[in-house]
Amino acid sequence: MIHRKIQTVIEDRLYKKKAILITGPRQVGKTTLLRQLSEKHANVLWINADNIDDRAIFDKPSASRLKATLGAYKLVIIDEAQRIRDVGVKLKLITDEMPDVQLIATGSSSFDLANTIIEPLTGRKYELVLAPVSFAEMVQSTDLMTELKMLNHRLVYGYYPEIINAQGEEKELLLELTNSYLYKDVLVWNKIKKSDKLIKLLQALAYQVGSQVSYHELGQIVGLDSTTIDSYITLLEQTFIVFRLSSFSRNHRNELKKSRKVYFYDNGVRNALINNFNPIELRNDQGALWENFVIVERMKHLGYNRLFPSKYFWRTKTGQEIDYLEETDGKISTFEIKWNTYKKVKMPNSFNEAYPGSTFNIITPENFEEFIM
Repeated sequence: MIHRKIQTVIEDRLYKKKAILITGPRQVGKTTLLRQLSEKHANVLWINADNIDDRAIFDKPSASRLKATLGAYKLVIIDEAQRIRDVGVKLKLITDEMPDVQLIATGSSSFDLANTIIEPLTGRKYELVLAPVSFAEMVQSTDLMTELKMLNHRLVYGYYPEIINAQGEEKELLLELTNSYLYKDVLVWNKIKKSDKLIKLLQALAYQVGSQVSYHELGQIVGLDSTTIDSYITLLEQTFIVFRLSSFSRNHRNELKKSRKVYFYDNGVRNALINNFNPIELRNDQGALWENFVIVERMKHLGYNRLFPSKYFWRTKTGQEIDYLEETDGKISTFEIKWNTYKKVKMPNSFNEAYPGSTFNIITPENFEEFIM
């Protein structure tokens, strides 16, 4: 079993009179994680909201009925909580009326939970995201030397738990994952009428990892208007398939102010979308895969360690750019992410002049561990 770093975060937040909401992509191990957690505790009630009988507990609930049903338990876990109608109000009722009951709810998409949980539970919740397995978690499970040897393999096949544990079957399982599970939450959303357009959009985004994306150009490729492209990408973010980085700007004339990059939560999913599982040595997208890997591993590191810098990339109209930067309490740290360890790069002069005191770092396969661990 791979120890997930978020488990410590969850345990630190138990029994503090707040609900714990855990979201993240499908098939990344939320249920397995909570099964492990529940084994350490007595008086645990597990509710699977995919099961209609389990959902019936919440039909026409009242405080007295919920107390009668749940009151004997200290820990109540609701898996796939978004399946429950008006679940936010019901979770609020449990949190308010049964302060000694620790409530944990999971969901494989954030838009269902956001619409039905977030507002009623304002001030009464901790929100956590479980991503695919991280490099740091694998190092803890095996050792650093082993994981460094596996790096090229991970860049192609990614970090979904099932993929890690099925050597030799990675391609088949990734294609099954993308075809059976990846779009499930998006396609049931009533605004998504044309699944072929969604797949074309995902494929177009896969080819543009690490590059600025233009909604207008994507719209021309996919056959949708820019507004619809924006809404589709938002839904893909809310189901934890992709995430966006915005451009950094302080209104200097030459800076791009409304650009964005799109990254995938997992390299293996990205490669499955374009059906390219060639070894890293034979690919022409090495730089894009490396950048996606480093950025998403940094996101995992920040999330699990409860660090919250503002995150951007930077580019000017004349083509000067910085791959990634973070701003914390006014301090700016910049990072160039390079697969080629011999390529010489330095901070652009215009950035250094505009933002004196910023740090500059080059992240390569020779030094990346500290950045993501």
